[in-house]
Amino acid sequence: MQSWSLSEKHDGRRIAFVPTMGNLHDGHLALVEAVKSQSDSVVVSIFVNPTQFGPNEDLDKYPRTFEQDRQKLESRGVDVLLFPGVEEIYPFGKDQATRVSVPELGDILCGRQRPGHFDGVTMVVAKLFNIVQPDVAIFGEKDFQQLFLIRRMVEDLFMPIQVLSLPTIREPDGLAMSSRNGYLGLEERQIAPRLYEVLCRVREQLESRAMDAKDVCRAAKKELDTAGFETEYLEVRTVDDLQLVENKVETDAVVFVAARLGATRLIDNLPITLK
Repeated sequence: MQSWSLSEKHDGRRIAFVPTMGNLHDGHLALVEAVKSQSDSVVVSIFVNPTQFGPNEDLDKYPRTFEQDRQKLESRGVDVLLFPGVEEIYPFGKDQATRVSVPELGDILCGRQRPGHFDGVTMVVAKLFNIVQPDVAIFGEKDFQQLFLIRRMVEDLFMPIQVLSLPTIREPDGLAMSSRNGYLGLEERQIAPRLYEVLCRVREQLESRAMDAKDVCRAAKKELDTAGFETEYLEVRTVDDLQLVENKVETDAVVFVAARLGATRLIDNLPITLK
């Protein structure tokens, strides 16, 4: 992979990179399409990273659909599909791997609910960046906290990579596309769009600056729990540094939510833009 990348760069070609865990849906493919205009060659990786899964999470049952994924990427004209094994990414074992972490920012929101998760994310992304040697990489904004941490890591470690993002791709009923949506039962799938509906109302209320964020979020969390969700968090944080907002929103921010519906954990977010 590195030899190919160095050869491409020697020929003056710009490399774009889309890291994934496979089970590709239209959201992943939108990332591929979006980054084509920013590059000459596109690399996509598929790697289900064990270090970002907790001991009671869904690593073993995470959907692995390599052949279907390969066909989708070929049809989109992807130049390279990188499909490494665990032993290649963690040659000394995953427990002995060199750690890359972003203090504090990785311990809030999903990091608070999933201790160590973002250390696994930043570690594997740093490794993949070193392997692929991209000029540009792209991530979806559905995982906004992950995007924020990767951008901080790239800036802090002086990585010569431009990190782009793409707004969340949604199903027609508003549910954010996710590989984990396939876990939802029929009745759960009908309830799931309520998550987006509630976020939209939260955004509308906060952009009007009529109420404090903590009061809006408290009421929205109660509505979700009544609808059948088990809400882990629903918070508003500033877009520039992820500081918690509890009073009226005075700067651009993001409302974040994570909630379980049955056995499925869903996350989503919406930007709050003050005009």
